[in-house]
Amino acid sequence: MRPAGRRIRLLLTTVASLGISPALAADPDHGAALARRWCASCHLVTSSQAQASADVPSFASVARKPDFSPERLAFFLLDPHPKMPNFPLSRTEAADIAAYIGSLRR
Repeated sequence: MRPAGRRIRLLLTTVASLGISPALAADPDHGAALARRWCASCHLVTSSQAQASADVPSFASVARKPDFSPERLAFFLLDPHPKMPNFPLSRTEAADIAAYIGSLRR
């Protein structure tokens, strides 16, 4: 097998082992829409948002954390901490929100 073929096979094996379908990549645009609907009452989710709770981080500040990982954030969103409301997010929705937050990293 050629080196490129091995790399593709390794990538597909890795993606499959994580339970992620290559055809179903996270959608940051859908994540932005979900964040505006469910998260904006507490978090600043966009730069144009005027108001949010003072004691919670903005999505931009979450994205800029040195240890930020969309995968870790998506898992966190599926099992939120006590201060967060219980939103029944699907895995896809959590991944989409995490992808949106990751898109804010600059």
